[in-house]
Amino acid sequence: MRVKLDENIPESAAQPLRIAGHDVDTVADEHLAGASDLEVLRAASSERRLVVTLDRGFGDIRAHPPGSHAGVVVLRVDDQSPSAIAGEIDGLVNTVDLDELGGCVAVFHRGDLRVRRPEG
Repeated sequence: MRVKLDENIPESAAQPLRIAGHDVDTVADEHLAGASDLEVLRAASSERRLVVTLDRGFGDIRAHPPGSHAGVVVLRVDDQSPSAIAGEIDGLVNTVDLDELGGCVAVFHRGDLRVRRPEG
């Protein structure tokens, strides 16, 4: 799966994704730091990349309905240290096949994954 990490995910937290064989890019790599959620989603979708973020706004299905983008995973973490975020991403990678989340809006928290899939 092609993945784009939002600016609130530390680069060091990409390691579990890369170890699992995913192609990882970051918002910072594309000079999109500070861009709106919509701009980030458009850039990620144009590259067919799933966005991984801490920003709960990406999980608003009224603003970003499933199927209108390449997919979003919102990580809900209690501790936002790089090591805790990396641990949550590792848990995500070991819980679900990310390819199944294309076009979806998902929230991952403490090993629990909630997924909203595109209609139709």
